[in-house]
Amino acid sequence: MSAASTTATRSRRQFLTLLGISAAAVSCGTATATGGGSGRPGGQVTTLKYQGSVGAVTLPELAADLGYLGNLKLEWVGNTISGPQDIQSAATGQIHFGGAFNGAIVKLASSKAPITSVISYYGVDQDAYSGYYVLEDSPIRSARDLLGKKVGMNTLGAHSQALLDIYLSRNGISKAESAKVEALVVPPVNTEQVLRQKQIEVGVLGGVLRDKALAAGGIRPLFSDYELLGKFSAGSYVMTKQFVKQNPDTVRTFVTGVGKAIEWSRTTPREEVIARQTEIVKKRGRNEDTATLQYWRSYGVAGQYGRIEDKEFQLWLDWLGERGEIKAGQLKAADLYTNEFNGQGKG
Repeated sequence: MSAASTTATRSRRQFLTLLGISAAAVSCGTATATGGGSGRPGGQVTTLKYQGSVGAVTLPELAADLGYLGNLKLEWVGNTISGPQDIQSAATGQIHFGGAFNGAIVKLASSKAPITSVISYYGVDQDAYSGYYVLEDSPIRSARDLLGKKVGMNTLGAHSQALLDIYLSRNGISKAESAKVEALVVPPVNTEQVLRQKQIEVGVLGGVLRDKALAAGGIRPLFSDYELLGKFSAGSYVMTKQFVKQNPDTVRTFVTGVGKAIEWSRTTPREEVIARQTEIVKKRGRNEDTATLQYWRSYGVAGQYGRIEDKEFQLWLDWLGERGEIKAGQLKAADLYTNEFNGQGKG
C-alpha cells in the first residue's frame, strides 16, 4: 500500500472515530460536565475544564487574563487535535465547553448529543481566512482541474471540506464528479511542506501558517473561504444542555466574558493584542514558541459580542442535508444555539 493510500485510510478512520459518537456514549459521559469536583459554591460550577491550542491564545484564555471572567476559573486539561474532537469531549463530559466548526456541531447534534452553542468564537473575514493553495507552477486553475487531485486539510467533515464542496458545486462540478477529489488529513504544521514536496496538489492554509508560506513564495491561491462566503462566524463553543440548565450564572459569566474579549480584540491595536497574547503564552509555562503569534490578525467573529444567528447554522444544515448526512427537517437552526446568556450586542 502506498504512503498516500495509508494516509487516506488513516484519515478516514480518524474522521469516523471523531464523529461516530453514539447516543450511549454521550449519555454516560456527563459526570464532569454536570458536577463533581469543580467547585460549586451556591450549587454552580466555578471552574471550567477545557482544551487549548499549542502556541495560540483562545478567547476564553484571553477573557480570563483580561479579568472578564470574574471569579470563574479555567482549568486546562490538554490541547485539542480538532474541533470535532473538542466538542465530543464536551458532549461526553470530559470538559465543560468545546469549540468547533458549526457544521460539525450540526453533525454531532444530529446524533442526539444534548449540546447547545452559546457563543461564536471564530470566523472568516478579510484577515482571518483559509486559502486553498497550489504551487506557483501548478496546472490547477479551476474547479474542474481538481478532479483526481489530493487536497490536504486539518480534518475531514469540517470547515475545510465543507468549503471545498461549496466551491466545487458553485463551479458546476456534480456530486458524482466531486467524489473524484480526494480530501486528506494533513496536520496544519506540515501542510506547506507536504504541498511543496508534491505529496498533495492543494493545501489548505490559514492564519500564521498561511502568512509564513506566502512569505516564502512559490505558492498561489486557488480560492479562499472569504472569497466564497464573505464575512461570517464559522464556529461556536458548545456546552451540554444539562450543564447550562444547572449552571446558568456560570454560563452567563463565561459568555459575557468571552464576548467582551472578542470586542477588546477588535478595538485594541493589533500590536497590543499580540503583546498580550505573547505574555499569556509565556506565563502559562508550556514550553511553546511565541513567534507565530506575531502573525495574528483577527479572530474573525462576525456577530457583535459573538452573538449567533440562524444563518450561521442553516448553511451547514443545508450542506449536510445535500450530502445525505442528516435528514431533511431533522434539525432547525434555532434549536442548535442560544443567545439567552449573551445580553450584549443587541440591536
